Parts: sequence; C-alpha cells; structure tokens
Amino acid sequence: MQRPTPTSNNALPFQLGTFETLVEGLDYAAKGETGYNYYTRRGELRQILSYAELRENAISLARKLVNLKLPRGARVALVAETTPDFHCFFFACQYASLLPVQLPVPMNLGGKDAYVEQLRRMIVSADPSVAMASSDMIGLLRQAVDGLEIPMVGTPQDFYTQAEGPEFRPAGRDDLCYIQYSSGSTSDPKGVIVSQRSASSNVRAITLHGLDVRPGDRCASWLPLYHDMGLIGFCISPTLSQLSVDYIATADFARRPLMWLRLISENRGTVGFSPSFGYDLCRRQGGNGAAESLDLSSWRVAGIGGDMVRAGVLNRFAETFAGAGFKRSAFVPSYGLAESTLAVSFAPLDGGFEVDRVDKQELAQAGRAVLAAADMPAEKARSFVLCGKAMPEHEVEIRDQDGERLPDREVGRILVKGPSVMVGFFQDPVSTAAVLSEDGWLDTGDLGYTINGSLVITGRSKDLIICNGRNIWPQDIEWAVERLPGIRNGDVAAFSVDFPDTGEEVVTIVQCRTNEEDAREQLLQDVTAIVRKSVGVDTKVVLAPTRSLPLTSSGKISRTFTKVRYLSGYFPATPN
Repeated sequence: MQRPTPTSNNALPFQLGTFETLVEGLDYAAKGETGYNYYTRRGELRQILSYAELRENAISLARKLVNLKLPRGARVALVAETTPDFHCFFFACQYASLLPVQLPVPMNLGGKDAYVEQLRRMIVSADPSVAMASSDMIGLLRQAVDGLEIPMVGTPQDFYTQAEGPEFRPAGRDDLCYIQYSSGSTSDPKGVIVSQRSASSNVRAITLHGLDVRPGDRCASWLPLYHDMGLIGFCISPTLSQLSVDYIATADFARRPLMWLRLISENRGTVGFSPSFGYDLCRRQGGNGAAESLDLSSWRVAGIGGDMVRAGVLNRFAETFAGAGFKRSAFVPSYGLAESTLAVSFAPLDGGFEVDRVDKQELAQAGRAVLAAADMPAEKARSFVLCGKAMPEHEVEIRDQDGERLPDREVGRILVKGPSVMVGFFQDPVSTAAVLSEDGWLDTGDLGYTINGSLVITGRSKDLIICNGRNIWPQDIEWAVERLPGIRNGDVAAFSVDFPDTGEEVVTIVQCRTNEEDAREQLLQDVTAIVRKSVGVDTKVVLAPTRSLPLTSSGKISRTFTKVRYLSGYFPATPN
C-alpha cells in the first residue's frame, strides 16, 4: 500500500526564500522526499508525485515540447484539473521557457455550452500553440478550439508519446512565468502576465512573512489550480518551500467538504486556506457529531482569502470544531488578487481575526467607517474583518476618484505597488494602462479603508449599488437574505439595474428549493422585508432554480453574469 510523501525531508536542509525561478525551486526540492499527494473524494490516496519524480517527468516533457519547435514564450493551454498530469505540464513549461495558461474546469456556469464558450474566449485571448486536457475533458476542449488554428490539441498521453529531443531550456529570472486569467475575467478575458520575478517575490513574501513557513509544515488544499490562490498558494509556494501537499479535487470538496478537514486531521496538516464559503460548507456538515472524529489541533494557519471575509462564518466554524481541537487563533485573514500574483496583505499570525464594527449609515452616505456605538442595533451596523498590513516591499494606498490619498477610515479605491504586481494583461495594452500606472501603482478595482496600516475590504467598486444617493454594498443584501431559513451561502446575488423611465432598481436573485406555491410566496415576502430592514430599500425579488446562479472561476457568485442573465430573461418571471 502506497503511503503519502513525508512531511519533512530526512537529509535535505530546509531552504526558504532564496529561489529566483520556479526551476531553481523544483531543482532543489527534487533532492528530497516530499511532494504532492492526490486523494479521492472518499479520502483514499490515489497517487503520489514526489518532487524528484515531478522534476524528472517535467524535464522529459519539456524536451518533447521543445522538439515540437515551439518558440520561447509560446503559450500552452492547460485545462487545470487537480492531477499529476497538470503539475507535470505546468513545470515542463518552466523547463522549456513556455508560458502555461491555466484553464478552468467546469463549475456552475450554466451548462456545457456556457463552459465551452468560456474556454473559447480565454483560448482566443491567449493564442496558444498547443492545448491539453485529460481524456475526460478533451471533448469539451476540442469543441472550444473548433475552427481555431492550434497546431496540436490532445490528451497528456498524446504529448507523452511524442519524440523527445536532446535539449530543454529552463526559464531564467528575467523571463515570464505563466498567464493567469483572473476569476472575474469571464465575459471579457484578461490574462495576467506573471513573471518569474513577481512569482518568486510573492512566494518569498508569503512564506517568510505572511505564513512564517517552517520545517514540519504540511499543506492541505481543495483550491482549484486554475485560480491564483490554488496555483501560487498550494502549488508553487509549497514546491519552493519543499513542503508536501495533500490534494482533493475542488468538485470532490463541494460534495464532501469534511474530507479536506480529514486530510488535515490524519496527515497532521498545518496550512490550509479557503474562501469564507468553504468554511461555511464544512461547518454545515460538521454538526451531528461529524466533527468529533477529527483532530484539528495541528492546524496553525487557517487562511481566509478569495472573497469577503465573513466574521459570522468564522465564528460558527470555530464553535463547531472547537471540540476537534481547532484553535480560533489559527484564522489568518488576507487580501490578494491575481494582478498582484496572489497575496498583498496578511493579518498577524496566532491572533485570530479582528472585527471593525461601523455605522452603516455613515458608511453609505459619507463613505466613512465611523465606529458604531456599543448599543447600536445590529441592522444599523456593519462588521468588517481586518486583513492585515501589506507584505514587505509592497505598499497599499486608499485613494479617491481624483487619485488623492485618503486618511484612515475613509473609503476609497485600493491601490497596490510592489515586486509582485503583474507585468500587464496579455496583448491588451489598453486594459493594462487603465489599471497600471507608469510608476507601478495597480488599481485593484476594490474598495476599502485602512486602520493604522491594516487593510479593510468593503467590496468591488463595479458591484457597488448607488440608490437615491446612498452607497449599498451587495454583500449587505446577500448576507441578510442568507440568514433566512432554507437559504444557503451562495444562494443570493444582488445588483442594480438602471432603467431610463423608472431609474435605478435593486434586484435580488434567490435560488429557491421548493415548488410549493405558499412557501414561495412566503419567501418573496421574507426577502423583501429583510432587505428593506437591513439596507432600507425596496427590491425586486426573483426566485431562481437551484444551480442557476453563474460562478466565477474561483467559485464566487458572478453578479455581472447574473445581471446579464436577468436582463436577457434567463430567470423565470416571479410575481412581486
């Protein structure tokens, strides 16, 4: 019976923060025994891939790719399933000076046709020379590239059987590393160009400062490898830190979320990250004694990132799994985005999470985060989680619409500067110039404020609802509705529509799990009432079928696509 790769190397000294390229990092890790471990949804160890094997396979495949006469910098499109094949191809590109482009696997995007169209848009944008997908996915990939001039489209086996040339050409520190399509790039794909320098600098800041990675650490992840948090956080960073990783596929986590926690428990994992909704899924299945069979006492970094950090979700998770040894102090809120490779800021280790409770009216009308009075009713206050200070060599500023820097507790646009910031968007100088200044400041498109240097995220600027001169965060509506019985995290999307005759209208789409007429009517009334109570506006409520809300590549609700579907008549009409 095969065993997972060890947590620590017996003879190889632990080395951190010194590698300037992915190739250098893997070359060193391959001298040890650690590596990747792939588990089934039932928790069975399906396959292992040590770093030594990964390096050997990647170099062999790199020779084959070079022998296909692919020039330096040519793009290699990879449908990024959580498999050894993806890892081998990704690192083969590093040894061949090619640019891998990680493509998503199907999620709730409205069916096969929508997924194929999403793939096609990304592929057209990236203009790859070759494309790869597993035997399970190759049919969809071939549909996506139909009519495009791509010299070779195949399964891993199709590439493995190619002739191996005598040479490979490892990427250097001045070369590019990969192209990342950010989670919001669904309708108009923008490929973030990540260089070897930006990748290595982000890994260095994450491992040395954000997480204080140390010998004996072990990672467990369900995060998709086509998303920046999965790729940098739980593929590249562990490799450059010689850490073993225990993987379950994202789809398997969605079906059995407690399997992630079981891997941490059984393999004594220390580092695991998730958006808030992942913790909520685990909490929902952790009741009725399910948590009692786990031992989470080894988990020292329970990171949160990828969406708005929700204090209520974290509190409920900590309460559910306290008996399993989970420590509330393990929570580490963070902020990042693909345009800055991944991480920008981390809350301090071993401190849990800090909440800033502010006056909702001042926030909406004046754009100021004024502390709420202790006796202020919950519906008049808004709580935000602090996401820590910028990592070393990185800067964060809050600016107004005129580009002027704002003081603490003034809400504005979040700008980031540092060595992790992207080179630009692939073959899109106009979009690059729109967000990246000549002096290196990146406009993230997010809104937030600072408290003594710590960053607080309030939302995406493009999602902000402006109604009767008031700023309304869609999360306030969504989270309020999710508190209703029978409504789950991710069941709600709120946005506004500006009609020429009637003005701006707030729309709330709610996934409904019943066809019983009286229950649906009651839900309409309850949603209308709770939105009016929580944010003080009337809303058009639409009851939608389950699994009909489109998601971004990172698994978050796409308000943009939901709005497009609403305006196109996709959702059944609901009397309101």
